[in-house]
Amino acid sequence: MVNRPVTTSGDHLESLVAVLDLIRHGDARTRPELGRLSGLGRMVITQRVAELTAAGLVREGQFGRSTGGRAPRELEFHRKAGLVLVAQLGATGAGMAVGDLTGRLLHHVEEPGDIAAGPETVLARVEEVFDELLTREPEDQREIWGIGIGVPGPVEFASGRPVAPPIMPGWDGYSVRDRLAKRYNAPVWADNEVNLMLLGEYRGGLARGVADAVFIKIGTGIGAGLISAGRLHRGAQGCAGDVGHVATAEAEDVLCRCGNRGCLEAVAGSAAIVRDATAAAAEGRSEHFAAITAQRPLTRQDVARAAEAGDPVAHELLARSGRLVGGILATVVNLFNPELVVVGGGVPALGDVVLANIRQAVYTRSPPLATRDLRIVRSPPHNRAGLNGAAYMVVDELFSRDVLQAWLPAGSPVGQPTVVGA
Repeated sequence: MVNRPVTTSGDHLESLVAVLDLIRHGDARTRPELGRLSGLGRMVITQRVAELTAAGLVREGQFGRSTGGRAPRELEFHRKAGLVLVAQLGATGAGMAVGDLTGRLLHHVEEPGDIAAGPETVLARVEEVFDELLTREPEDQREIWGIGIGVPGPVEFASGRPVAPPIMPGWDGYSVRDRLAKRYNAPVWADNEVNLMLLGEYRGGLARGVADAVFIKIGTGIGAGLISAGRLHRGAQGCAGDVGHVATAEAEDVLCRCGNRGCLEAVAGSAAIVRDATAAAAEGRSEHFAAITAQRPLTRQDVARAAEAGDPVAHELLARSGRLVGGILATVVNLFNPELVVVGGGVPALGDVVLANIRQAVYTRSPPLATRDLRIVRSPPHNRAGLNGAAYMVVDELFSRDVLQAWLPAGSPVGQPTVVGA
């Protein structure tokens, strides 16, 4: 694709971004609609659309519906101008995908994985899958405009580096951004996976249109993401929502992988549930678990099946996880006052008992005004919210004011990995 360079600054840039956002989000399809929604004058709309068309970002479509005069031409965002590569890395699994410039996933792969294998091993596999996914697109349409990756630990968003992630040995300070940028010569953004799961739900899932929402993931680790006034809240350095290492009274003597004692994750995460179920088998408190451990190690699915079969130990372990997470979540609700809480991850998928205890704890410990209209729902399993969120993160960053200004004069961000710091 050959684009005509566009130079922008100041008010010109603001109006260009406003028009582009309305078109790429599908809020406006014609020039009259752009005028009504943006408040910009007809001449400015005409100029900005012409500039975006010359840049290859907007195309003229079919004629729209007439309101009395000549039917207006519909405008469409050129979503196939480039591709984005995205990955969501969890503690025990990974997803990789290729998407278009609207954030829509075109092809994806999900597979088991071990984040503790370290960045060199894990990212080498991510790159292998990325390369395979790219072959599924026509050879002349494989320009990579950006890459997004989510990891299960705190990430300094400005640098794209994980910082002291408890369940990610070997990743502390590793420049995920630099490695992938060098490999693909494209801008790269990295974030905590829970932020991306929430962004996926906000843009196209259960939290769509909700201005204030929380996503809490309960898996091997526990973390939360926050949408405040319609914007993802990362905090000053990018570690907002790290509730897994908040202290809880019932865990005072339990050592967490972060090195502290008493963390929520150490008693309510999936590894903690399996640990305590294994201890119950060894101590003779559960014949069900003892029969399994005589053959092989327990899994969290074993705990779920035992709870469904009526095993009291399994039921109590899941109920305790929900109760403890709900107690911490109640504090989040009291401080943040969200409209919606979405609960996801491997532990909530084990059964209704976890979600029921989360709800009970939140509604019991939060004031009536905070819970009057609050909804607490479970994220559907296998809905790829994290991959979707990673794609949305990339395209939103690419078309943000400062980054767009940095690459637009050249026609595209291809071959410009440094625009990420604009």
